This record gives sequence, structure tokens and C-alpha cells, in this order.
Amino acid sequence: MKSHELNFRKSSYSGARTENCVEVAGFPGGSAVRDTQNRGLGHLEFPGSEWAALLSTASALDL
Repeated sequence: MKSHELNFRKSSYSGARTENCVEVAGFPGGSAVRDTQNRGLGHLEFPGSEWAALLSTASALDL
């Protein structure tokens, strides 16, 4: 998908004063991730099953 077709939102783990931010957008069948500071470089897309596995693993590691 093209970035302008996605509704990106800032990660809840990104603080208001930090420059290390990630944005996430959901789309049918998956999710997309991009660097807030480098939006013009594009985004990475993940199928829903891979995104769910990432979130589950991160949650288990308490990241």
C-alpha cells in the first residue's frame, strides 16, 4: 500500500519529548510501520500473523 493510503498513528510507547518514535497503521490483513523522523523513506508491511507474533513476543519479553 502507499503511505498516503494508510492512517498512521504514533506508538503509545513513544514519548512526547523523545525523537525515537515509531508509527503504526493497520490495513486489511496486516500492519505497516514507519520511522516518524524519516516518513519519506517509506514503511514496512507485515502480514497479520507476523504482526501478532511480534506483539506477542514483545509482550512476553516485557519490552
